[in-house]
Amino acid sequence: MSSRTRTRVKSAAGIHTLHIPRQRGRRAEPFVVVIPEHPTLTREAVGFVGRMLWRFRGALGPTFLALLAWPLAAILHALAWWSALALAPVAVAPLLWFGFVQLRRPARSAAVAWRAGLGLLATVAAAWLAFAAGFGPLAGPLPLIWMLAWSIAQTVWLIVRRAH
Repeated sequence: MSSRTRTRVKSAAGIHTLHIPRQRGRRAEPFVVVIPEHPTLTREAVGFVGRMLWRFRGALGPTFLALLAWPLAAILHALAWWSALALAPVAVAPLLWFGFVQLRRPARSAAVAWRAGLGLLATVAAAWLAFAAGFGPLAGPLPLIWMLAWSIAQTVWLIVRRAH
């Protein structure tokens, strides 16, 4: 159908229009179906939250890692509880890193405090993952430890990102 015989239908912004032209051989008039676009409140809320998460994705790095660790620990616990035995030695690695770095490049006060804090936080996170893989992420004080480690990591991350 050429553009000369096609009728133009004007519609307001946000409204989808569908124009069905007259069929060949029929004498019936063409009709227009107007479908207004009214997004639901749920769709608007989910879209807003999604846009905010995307906008601040760099600042929410520890939050995304913490939210990824929870189902990972649950899956490891359900499928391979023995993976906790393999993860337990990994929990010691940040402390070994701290000792190695301190011997190779000795630092004073503030740098030592940041290194020690980072090593301790990484040790707590790896130990949490090992315990959660072995006993389940909801066992005993593990949810509280997860929340404390996540909130400390997120706070430190925001402070470090603002300072640099």
